[in-house]
Amino acid sequence: MTGKLRLPSLNALRVFHAVAQHKSFRQAADELLVTPQAVGQQIKLLEDTLQVTLFERKGRSVELTESAILLSHYVKAGFDEFSEGVRRVTKSNYRDRINLNASPYFATHYLLPRLSLFREILPGADLRLTTMVDLPDFGRDDIDMTVQWGYGNWPDYETTLLVPDPKVICCTPAIGEKIKSAQDLTLFTLLDTVKSKRLWPDILRHLGVELTDGNRSISFDDAATMRRATLQGIGVGLVSVIDAEEDLRSGALVAPVGRDALADMRPEEVPGFYLIVPRGHLRVKAVAALHRWLAQQDWGSDLKISSLPKPAPLSD
Repeated sequence: MTGKLRLPSLNALRVFHAVAQHKSFRQAADELLVTPQAVGQQIKLLEDTLQVTLFERKGRSVELTESAILLSHYVKAGFDEFSEGVRRVTKSNYRDRINLNASPYFATHYLLPRLSLFREILPGADLRLTTMVDLPDFGRDDIDMTVQWGYGNWPDYETTLLVPDPKVICCTPAIGEKIKSAQDLTLFTLLDTVKSKRLWPDILRHLGVELTDGNRSISFDDAATMRRATLQGIGVGLVSVIDAEEDLRSGALVAPVGRDALADMRPEEVPGFYLIVPRGHLRVKAVAALHRWLAQQDWGSDLKISSLPKPAPLSD
């Protein structure tokens, strides 16, 4: 008959969590208000208890072993659960408050026009909306859930794709006149956002274009700034379908390789807006209601735009 698993001390796990976050005994000690020697003793105790090596010491820094990386995911999730539970029971007047963060683009183009519909589902909820670009720290920033742009790579959280964000290659008419083939794209500065380093390489590979070290690029903090740079003729940009529709119709921009040139990219190469929430947060009724409503909306209907006149075919 097997005995019940004996867990390490909570204090040792707390120290491990701090070291794993900072990758430094000294910085962990500063956070916990103890000495580095005390941190080292707790880590040694934890390693002896688990019979595994958790850190490799390299000068003033440490590196996590494979075992430590695996353990850190579960320990972080556990402390997040503790924090959320304490917050919920000690702030009873906040129980119906939902703190939602969303990518600025998603908030402006998708969420705000429909937000009044959610009020009909849960009229008593106190909904707070923030628009941080980067993934928030759910505990520190007091965020219940967030909508982030990316490729779905958040394994520590419950992640749901709300809507893909396909791109259209756009530039000013003056630049467009000089682009006779997809390969000509590399003659100009390629514009993107700092969060999409793989987007241009994936697109050029899809078009059969070789990306060399000499290619120029400029990255911007957000899609709106990149779109303005494209409109000003700074280079060739990747514009979301909704914005591209407006700019192509007005004639401010053209699609030099065709508006539908990227339509058949593989789904895993197309970024999108993902709903991300720590799993424990879904135990709160109001949070679960908003999560369910966001996941059930047909956000993709905003991408169903009328057809544009077909551009002239590219020269061979």
